[in-house]
Amino acid sequence: MRGAGAAGATGAAPWALRTAAAVLAAAALGHTLWNGLAEPGTAVAFGALIALGELARRDTPAAPGPGTGPPPAEDRRPAPLGAAASLAYALLGRDAAQPAHHGVLQTVAVVVAATLVGIVPHIARGRGPAADHLARHVLTVAFAAACCRPLHDAGRLEQWLGQGPGVVLHLVPVLLLTALCDAVLAAATARARTGRPYGPLLRDELYARPGIGSAIGATAAVTALGTAAAGLWALPVFCVPLLLTQLSFHRIAEVRTAYRQTITSLARATEIAGCTRPGHARRVAALSCAVGRELGLSQRELRVLEYAALMHDIGQLSLLDPVPGGATAHLPAAEARRIAGLGGEVVRQSGVPAEVAVVVERQADPYREQPVAARIVRAVNAYDDLAGGARHPGGSLAALEQLRLGTGRDYQPEVVECLARVLARGGRDRVVPVPPG
Repeated sequence: MRGAGAAGATGAAPWALRTAAAVLAAAALGHTLWNGLAEPGTAVAFGALIALGELARRDTPAAPGPGTGPPPAEDRRPAPLGAAASLAYALLGRDAAQPAHHGVLQTVAVVVAATLVGIVPHIARGRGPAADHLARHVLTVAFAAACCRPLHDAGRLEQWLGQGPGVVLHLVPVLLLTALCDAVLAAATARARTGRPYGPLLRDELYARPGIGSAIGATAAVTALGTAAAGLWALPVFCVPLLLTQLSFHRIAEVRTAYRQTITSLARATEIAGCTRPGHARRVAALSCAVGRELGLSQRELRVLEYAALMHDIGQLSLLDPVPGGATAHLPAAEARRIAGLGGEVVRQSGVPAEVAVVVERQADPYREQPVAARIVRAVNAYDDLAGGARHPGGSLAALEQLRLGTGRDYQPEVVECLARVLARGGRDRVVPVPPG
């Protein structure tokens, strides 16, 4: 009953988000069609730029993150040019020194129509952004427009702040609040999709904003100010650099995808050599990431955890006599530490971050001396060894009980209980990836 209640509570968030966005979009489109476009040339120019930004979005799925599952439902490849153009239209106070009076509803209508035009080719390929992504985009732009348009349309902003630095002093807090609004909505949808605690998800979203988010906000502000002074010719001047940044981001994402595939292939070496059971590394990585999410680890910590879990048994390749079944859970402590040390040396030579090697080489230490990721890998590895072998015919329950008996020295109690909760949910979190970061 508790699980059903939690699922219902988290499922209500995306439903409410989509409903609010759909109602707002319908009202905006209806109002604009009834009353016509104010400053149609400006609306068409910004709409074309938004559509171009969406068209430039790569429609290939991003690489799956920790969890080794399929890509998430939400499109993780951003369209920064479309987002910046949408925000710039919401912030626009003047066009070539002439006041702009397009209102909140027209802003939303232009953004919705242009976004839909831009994503049609992606939808035709079956790779369009998810409804949650579109809903969040609509609500975020509406929030920014609500902060600016009434003041611009009434002429009060210029009356209070003038046309100089005072306008910038208004745009900066609006952009910061808009980024916070987007982070709150993104964390709410991620909470519904993954079941993770809301606090760590919001923290991850806020940490991600200074990257491409700062470029989007800065481009939106500069585009709005440039259009106010130079007219619509400012649009290509200020937005082409962001388009190039968007293309560079796609290239970086492809490099990270290849990097992760290399690590996954290296992790399979122990299976190919017959040192571990088939699928052991992938199972340990998936379940470790689920436990890490339950503990509230950040995206970066989850990525280190996943890499370490994939490569945790690589030290067995240095053994002359393989461990029976590859199960290291019941090896003598000295032997387990020796194998972990060998694995750490191999990992250090592979070019992965140094934190990964530390986790691998310390996975056999007493848990009070381990970093959090090593505690998780040790417990999950022991669980998979025990539940998958012939030591416990009772299966997972007997394996969990064995882990609980070892919480005095070998396994951290909080990690074991998190593992039990994830397993009780049927391992639901194990296939939810984290975006490349």
